[in-house]
This record gives sequence, structure tokens and C-alpha cells, in this order.
Amino acid sequence: MSKQTADQVDIAIVGAGAVGLAAALALSREGRSVALLGPVATPRDGRTVALLDGSWRMLAELGVQEALLEKAAPLEVMRLVDDSGSLFRQPPVEFRASEIGLEAFGWNIENADLTGLLAEKAGALSGLRMIPGFVRTIESEADGVRLSGEGFAPLKARLIVGADGRNSQVRAAAGIESRDWRYPQIALTAIFEHRRDHQETSTEFHTRKGPCTIVPLPGRRSSLVWLVDPEEAAALTALDDPAFALRVERQVQSLLGAMTVSGPRGKVPMGGLSVERFGAGRMALIGEAAHVFPPIGAQGLNLGLRDVAALSEALAGVTDAGAESVIADYDGARRTDVRLRTGAVDVLNRTLLTDLMPADLMRGAGLLALSRIGPLRRLVMRQGLAGGAAR
Repeated sequence: MSKQTADQVDIAIVGAGAVGLAAALALSREGRSVALLGPVATPRDGRTVALLDGSWRMLAELGVQEALLEKAAPLEVMRLVDDSGSLFRQPPVEFRASEIGLEAFGWNIENADLTGLLAEKAGALSGLRMIPGFVRTIESEADGVRLSGEGFAPLKARLIVGADGRNSQVRAAAGIESRDWRYPQIALTAIFEHRRDHQETSTEFHTRKGPCTIVPLPGRRSSLVWLVDPEEAAALTALDDPAFALRVERQVQSLLGAMTVSGPRGKVPMGGLSVERFGAGRMALIGEAAHVFPPIGAQGLNLGLRDVAALSEALAGVTDAGAESVIADYDGARRTDVRLRTGAVDVLNRTLLTDLMPADLMRGAGLLALSRIGPLRRLVMRQGLAGGAAR
């Protein structure tokens, strides 16, 4: 029996999270036909994303910045506090956006709001097909890749973009090897109202169990990402909202005064993932299909948006979106950036989890250098922002 005739598009994106939606908006601007497959989900579980300056500018180019401004808070200061109990504990280090000529390092927004606004923009584009069905099979053919699944007719594309997360079907279909690891940590997420003004300052407390970060939202509201071990995560999750808020207030040293939980709380196991390459056989990987690491330094989603920018560049002026040259250019553009940042975040997280004196000494010396040496501090700020920059 012959296969059912497939609809044709230039690019099909599998996965309708924030990175997949951003890719759909960016790649459809070149006049190509684009299909975005997968349901859009906007659960409210306390998770937010700090969109760094470059990502913010990219979203402005995609036409969504004005809508985001109503729901996002600027990050003008980032503060690191060593709360590890180390013998080499250093005073807090502050990074100020004004020191490198910026109004803000970025803007913090709830994941649900970001995804919802991107989906609204995508739904209004005539050249972009949004297909809420799940992809079940991915088959390579001579001149494209064929997708089939639930609730849509078979689809054939010259290029498949995998934005389908850690357990990516696209990555498996492309035969791309990955390395997956876990940390002995759970991230607790929540949003709080608080008595004191956050003054557009994000504070990251480095504890023996991982970072505990409080990040501004509009008004006297902030989001929390707190990494703890599984045993403590279970105990904290069992607390009711008032008891949990009091525990968090003490953990962040009453920085924001009395706190009240505002909305649902979340719990996410921590791990990492890296890939041997970022594309193969008319398939390219972006976002968590290509890299996963702990929420340190606001690199995760920003790195995914940088993937989108690099793929857009690789496609510029190319007739066949899935050409071997496109995949090779994209892979080459992402290797160094992603691997350096994945390695740096992994090393920092692991040094927090050990009480070995050399690791404490190295971390303490680093914080001291950042606090005392202005040029080094400014270099670190610029390099940190580069992970979120559209190129």
C-alpha cells in the first residue's frame, strides 16, 4: 500500500514551548512555509525566566516585546551571596547593568506568560501553521523528512527542527547521541508577594545544596528557584503555603521582609544533557533537545533563543532549508558556545555540592576577584550576557 500523500512545508518545528514558538516566529519571517507541531501548554507552577539583554532584543525583533513589558520586571542588579558556610566565604558580589552601559541585564517573566504571548503572536501569522497534534513517527526520505501523528495529515518538510525537550523524538530520529546525567537536587519554584521593594535586584544565595535565587517580578513580587536535596525537597513540599513562605523568608535572610506565596508551587528534578552534534540528516536541535543544565546564571532559555538566532543565520539566503551546508553551519556555530556554558554551570554547581577545601578556596578566590577587580567583573558580565544574545 502506498503512503498517503504528505502536505509540503519548508520547515517543521516539533515542540511548541517557548523556544519552539520563538523559532516558528523567527524562521517564518524569511518567506518560508513553516509548521509548528505540538500542543501549547502554559501551566503556572512558579517558574519564571530571566530574558537577558540579547534575548530581549531578539523578542523585540519578533514583535512581542511591548506585550512582554506589561508582565516583566527589569533586572538591574545581580547579587551573589556565599551562604555555603565555607572557611573562605567572601562578601556578597554585585553586578550592576549600568557598569556595562545597560539599563538592565534582562527582564524576568513567568514562563506561562512568555509562552502564552509567543503563541498569540504565532497564531496571528498567516504563513505559519500551528498543529496541536503529537508527532508519532519521523521518517527520512531522499528530499525531506516525513512526519505523521495524531490529529493531522502527514507532513513533509525539508528541515525538521527539534524543540521537543530532553526526551527529543527528533534527536532519536536523527541518530544523535546524547549524554544525560542527574544531580542530587530538586528545584523548588514559587512566586511570592513581599513587604519590601526588591529594587530590581536578583539575589542568588550559594548554599551547600545548590543555589537559592530570588528574582524580581512586577510590583512587590518575586520568583524563587531553590535547589535542595530530595529529602529536604519532600519536607518543604509538605509544608502549607504560610509555613513554606516563612521558611523561604529565613533562607533569603529576610531580604524582602514578610513573604506570602502567590499561586501554585513547582518541583523539578535537576539534571544535565549534552549532545555530540546539533544536527544531522535534515534535522537540527534547539533548546532542551540539545542542552540541559541547572538554573544557574539565567543561561537555559537564553541559550535556546541563541540556538534560534544561529539557525536563522545558517538559513539566510539558502534555498533548501535542510541542505547539508545548513546543518554543518549551525552545528559549528553552536558547539563552542553551548559546551563552554554547560561545562561552566556544571562545575559551579558541583563545587557547591562538595565540602572539599580546594573547591571552596577556588570559589572563594573567584568571588573575591570579581568583587575587587572591575575589568574582570565587567568581562564576566559581558560574557554572561553573550549566552542570551541574538547574534
